Amino acid sequence: MSDTQLDTGQTTTTDAPADRRPETEAPVREIADPAVYVNRELSWLDFNDRVLQLAEDESLPLMERVKFLAIFTTNLDEYFMVRVAGVHDQLDARVDARGPDGLSPTQVLQGISEKVRELDRRQARQFTEIVRPGLARDGIRIVSCEESSAPASLIARHFREEIFPVLTPLAIGPGRPFPYISNLSLSLIVRLHDPDLDLDLYARVKVPKEVLPRFVEISPDTFIPLEQVIARHLDALFPGMEIISYDLFRVTRDADFEVSDEADDLLQAVEDELRRRRFGEVVRLEVGASMDPALRSRLIEWLDVDEVQVYDVEGMLDFGDLWEIAGLEGHSEIRQAPWTPITHPAFGPNPGDQDDQPDVFAPMRTHDVLVHYPYQSFATSVERFVKQAVDDPNVLAIKMTVYRTSDDSALVPSLIEAAEKGKQAVCLVELKARFDERQNIGWSRALEEVGAHVVHGIPGLKTHAKAILVVRRERGGVRHYVMIGTGNFHAKNARLYEDFGLFTTDREIGQEVANLFNTLTGYGHPARERKVLVAPHSMRGPLIEEIDRTIAAHQAGEPARIAMKMNSLVDHQCIEALYRASQAGVPIDLNVRGICCLLPGVPGVSETIKVVSVVGRFLEHSRIYSFHRGDEHVYYIGSADLMPRNLDTRVELLVPVEHPELQLELEDTLERCFADDTNAWTLDSEGTWNRREGRTRSVHRELMERTIHQASTAAS
Repeated sequence: MSDTQLDTGQTTTTDAPADRRPETEAPVREIADPAVYVNRELSWLDFNDRVLQLAEDESLPLMERVKFLAIFTTNLDEYFMVRVAGVHDQLDARVDARGPDGLSPTQVLQGISEKVRELDRRQARQFTEIVRPGLARDGIRIVSCEESSAPASLIARHFREEIFPVLTPLAIGPGRPFPYISNLSLSLIVRLHDPDLDLDLYARVKVPKEVLPRFVEISPDTFIPLEQVIARHLDALFPGMEIISYDLFRVTRDADFEVSDEADDLLQAVEDELRRRRFGEVVRLEVGASMDPALRSRLIEWLDVDEVQVYDVEGMLDFGDLWEIAGLEGHSEIRQAPWTPITHPAFGPNPGDQDDQPDVFAPMRTHDVLVHYPYQSFATSVERFVKQAVDDPNVLAIKMTVYRTSDDSALVPSLIEAAEKGKQAVCLVELKARFDERQNIGWSRALEEVGAHVVHGIPGLKTHAKAILVVRRERGGVRHYVMIGTGNFHAKNARLYEDFGLFTTDREIGQEVANLFNTLTGYGHPARERKVLVAPHSMRGPLIEEIDRTIAAHQAGEPARIAMKMNSLVDHQCIEALYRASQAGVPIDLNVRGICCLLPGVPGVSETIKVVSVVGRFLEHSRIYSFHRGDEHVYYIGSADLMPRNLDTRVELLVPVEHPELQLELEDTLERCFADDTNAWTLDSEGTWNRREGRTRSVHRELMERTIHQASTAAS
């Protein structure tokens, strides 16, 4: 079914003609005006700015701020490897691809460069002036060799015995070309003088932080960065040479790649591309701000980059390694109190359960169950669901999608066990899940070795849907037990990412999910289902139809409202539909954690739209789409954000939540997000994110409290 056609030129009439409005009144815009759209790449940087603001937030425990400094860096690394690399590709191909915002690739790159430099300065200042001194006051010292109270002989011995054997200095000169620099590696560039030849030379020394700790613990809770220990002992690497100058640099390469779905062996094709990924083009060169200009110029020449790609960094490079500090044992006084997920009351111990293993299937036969992670337990819901299916002799088949999963997850090993027991075990493994390709290749091979059916989806599409289907023989026939989630089946992430999972035996949903698996593993042209929404064929259109029905209800005088929660809002057609709803007067509340290309509060376009972003202790990851029309309440949850890639080039799944009590739970979660004034930012009509300052409401704190209350109420 084709998507609803949109009128992109609609405007709202005003009381007075435009030429009579006072000069101070904001102009009335049109939906097609580029001024009412935010550039996707620049909006993402605004999101990472919010992460950095948490690192700067003095109300947070210090170790939490260390984590946010690390998260900021790892976020930015992936952004350059994928998104900035894509903009460079457009320039190299001379493609002037402009989005609804109207910015050219050159303008986007210039905006990225300016914003990232500002963010880098703030991050370095925060670590150097605030976080590191704060850690020292709490007994964790990150110092230079000169600042260390440890004897120089002790540092020298550690270098000689633990570090020196791992190092490989690489000369640069005639017959010795500049070496290949691997992605995200940290290196020292050294300028030397050979007194015998009266000649200046150059060399590169890789800082081997992949095999050694980045922070050398020279005494209890006192650390020296690895590169500083190496730099102090460069004379041992270059005996007889004079060290003129040295500094750090770090390279980021294009890590995005495309694999042809027409390859005879998709798994082998992905492995080949992973090897080629190491040699992607350089998209960013970070250098120490104090680097000798001669060294800096040489690096730019050797790496063949433009000045706009060079970032001069004050202080330490690669704050992502601060995870080592955040992972130190103890120091509870500078951390948030830990949270332990609680078993959902429906999946708690039942009378007669053995070995504390509740029957997950029984409550599902009675009513739908909605589990909210990380407040409620992934292990005692999703993992227990699959494990029970493996052990149940009446279960005939288990089918699962795998986009990302962790090496400590019990799900794939359970599926392997199911295949060994002779059950139909089907796993749709997405080999092209970016940066998880190697692990997914390993799971694929392990599953194939035991006879499980392993498929890799539909050519041209990534399978991003989150679904588990259990087929069980019961009196009267076969019943489908289904779990549909908003997040990956990833045990580690389930303790950090906020997500929902719906457990249901609804007959129609079960059949429609079974149809989806059959389409993914076989051939067919899927028809539009009655309940679930499936991208790319039937998701954008039905969602826009829900918006249109809400507009019609509002115009008919019924109470109407749209409320949505997602990671990113980019899709132009969906934004246009929301703008049309606002022009019709429909109240719209949006909780968008990351990228938001929509501008709220614009006269004549989006005056009834409010946008909030919650960034805090847990990563907001669930997607909820709700439409209220009189007494009708429609809720969908699932894997898809409103982005072109989700709606056009991925297999995505949204499922309706129909039980009134579960709808109320979703509504309660949404309202707490909209009311948060502790870790929430609001977007204004100029595209600026402003942090709320009340500090009286925190959705994360409140949902932890709600979960404890629900558990205690159920227990009593």
